[in-house]
Amino acid sequence: MARLMMRLPAGALLALLLVGSPVLAAGTADASERIDTLQLAAPGISPTPLRVRVLLPPGYRSDAPIAYPVLYVNDGQDMEAVGLRDTLLRMTVDGTLRPLIAVAIDMPPDRMAAYGLSDRAARHGLVAQTRYGPVGTQAHAYSEWVAHTLVPTIDARYRTRPSPGARTMLGWSLGALNAFSIAWEYPELFGRVGAFSPSFWVSADRSSPGAIQRTRLAQRLVDSSAPRTGMKLFFAAGDKEETDDRDHDGSIDVLDDLHDLIAGEHDGTAVRTRGLAQLGTTINLDYPAHPDRADAAFYRLPGGEHNQASWARMLPVFLRWAYADDNRDR
Repeated sequence: MARLMMRLPAGALLALLLVGSPVLAAGTADASERIDTLQLAAPGISPTPLRVRVLLPPGYRSDAPIAYPVLYVNDGQDMEAVGLRDTLLRMTVDGTLRPLIAVAIDMPPDRMAAYGLSDRAARHGLVAQTRYGPVGTQAHAYSEWVAHTLVPTIDARYRTRPSPGARTMLGWSLGALNAFSIAWEYPELFGRVGAFSPSFWVSADRSSPGAIQRTRLAQRLVDSSAPRTGMKLFFAAGDKEETDDRDHDGSIDVLDDLHDLIAGEHDGTAVRTRGLAQLGTTINLDYPAHPDRADAAFYRLPGGEHNQASWARMLPVFLRWAYADDNRDR
């Protein structure tokens, strides 16, 4: 424990001291598989420690010379519903994936407050007013907790590969909005992001459909940013997620919002809002039909809805894109 404490920054050390040593729960799918359960204090985000489950691959040994990439997952309470453990185990055992560590983070008590966008430089969340209430009021605090408490704790306890190319942030719905924000704002920590059905519709002004379209926060964040050289991004959405079509172009909003963030928003021949493409990101809008190694990939799930069953179908496609036969993090 002394060596562990020496490697932890103050915030991460305090988290462990407050709750004691993590509790180990043995996995049952394979004798060599293991799941550790950590309870980490998260001041300003939760009055009680957040549960974090660490899925260790078959054959993991703390004294082995190998180091592993790490997949961080928002909405970890959905781990069973989206089949995270079973999918990882199956794809690792059959050789599709190289072994990796997955970190499933239970949602904070106020999910809408924590799972928004953050402006790291300004040190505050980018708050969106929605019909359900404000989104993002605690997004900066949550992002800082992930970056400065959770990641150092995982790197200190486990045989991780501590480089951006070996860290991925994943989420779905609001959790995907936040996963994108964390990776985008902390590129020195995260080199990859996966966003399933991301809530890229959140906006500063929802007084009218046109106002929503003009003030979408994720698109404005990308438009105002410098290029994220080397970052790899995976987006997925179903074509049956909703029926809303605010600009009446025949495409549902979730697909429009994703397309505008990836390819930019155009007004005739001019670019109104820069997307990833205008920042120099190479784009594959038809993955996996065209499995080229672009920096950003979009997977459109036929018949996909906005639910856990659809995210479970997206998961193996994402994992194959992110990890199968991949040496980008070496």
